[in-house]
Amino acid sequence: MLPLKNVKRNQILQWAAAGLFAASLSGCSAAGLVSQVQSRVNGASNPRPAALQTTAQPAATAIATATTSTSQNVVTTSQDQLYEALYTQANPSVVNITVVVGGAQGSNSSRNNPQGQGAGLALGSGFVYDAQGHIVTNNHVVAGATKITVTFADGVEAAATVVGASPDADLAVIKVDASADELHPLTLGSSDALKVGEGVVAIGNPFGQAGSMSTGIVSGLGRLLADGGTSASGGNYSIPDVVQTDAAINPGNSGGPLLDLSGKVIGVNTAIDSATGSNSGVGYAIPADVVAQVAPALIKNGKYQAPYLGISGVSLGSDLAKANKLDANTRGVLIADVTAGGPADKAGLKGSTQSTTVDGLPTAIGGDVIVSVDGHAVKQFDDLLSYLFRHTLPGQQVSLGLLRGGQSTTINVTLGARPTSNAGG
Repeated sequence: MLPLKNVKRNQILQWAAAGLFAASLSGCSAAGLVSQVQSRVNGASNPRPAALQTTAQPAATAIATATTSTSQNVVTTSQDQLYEALYTQANPSVVNITVVVGGAQGSNSSRNNPQGQGAGLALGSGFVYDAQGHIVTNNHVVAGATKITVTFADGVEAAATVVGASPDADLAVIKVDASADELHPLTLGSSDALKVGEGVVAIGNPFGQAGSMSTGIVSGLGRLLADGGTSASGGNYSIPDVVQTDAAINPGNSGGPLLDLSGKVIGVNTAIDSATGSNSGVGYAIPADVVAQVAPALIKNGKYQAPYLGISGVSLGSDLAKANKLDANTRGVLIADVTAGGPADKAGLKGSTQSTTVDGLPTAIGGDVIVSVDGHAVKQFDDLLSYLFRHTLPGQQVSLGLLRGGQSTTINVTLGARPTSNAGG
């Protein structure tokens, strides 16, 4: 997996789980949050409608039943019925997750427990993945857990164990031994088919408020989300193709589903951009197509390893292209650093060895520029990362089209598995 360097953010990226670590997210003390939410979680009850079917009809069918005298009221009534039907359909599949975090730091302790000491209570969300009791959530929700309790929408509790977890994708699968009456799997949709402006719904456990629903739209696509891991060269590993939404996501929503208006999962709510730790209108969800790729591997093998190229790079814009003595319209990924002993290094890729000033900032130049991977054009860093993450596996060979000293060449690289020693802990 590739680390992304030199990304500047005006706001603090906050993981949307809550608990002992909530002091850094919401400004309240850990003890205060625990005392507030224990009664909510332990006694939470959202009764399942008696008429709920295991295989529910799409919530959008509610629109056909809306009839009022004016067109404006038709729209309002239809929308209300749509949301009501969607909630009735999906909420029994969404669970609250209570995690006891022990004194030993987990692999993602820097996210889960910024204080880094002692035991505490962490809260998150999840959704039923299959009838065998598998539940999908975020890795950062359950990392370092010594005890995991799942609470279903009707208040039934069950102990859970971690089946597998991937810091690379910030996804985890846990398993409960529960009756079939509690296990209503949600259907995965296709995040690749999403369009900006589509309506979405988030259901989860924000601030311990079980069964909370918020609505919004897909406000952006193809975002990169740092997964908390760092490379040997100091860059950040990232998750590609992340879905951005303005639906309210807050601490405790982590691991819960982001749904389209037919009730299909199109993402797993994971993080927010916020200077305060609460929703500011920019939330992020791991895309459903990544879930479809990672969850089966976690269930089968207990782990998922992201492919690893072993470079740090930056998208080539016009100023950087000219600084590298290339046409201003040239696009690709300029290699800044090549990790010693990594796949790229073994294949002979070259990092930048010179420095210049671009827009008043010192900038590394002179490295190889990646312009294609397996024949697919690479115009920016996201293109390269997305292709490798979504279409390759460790041990697979890829063909990289390069510009080296202004001349075109091709180099084959055998990908490795992303090192776990730098995965945030």
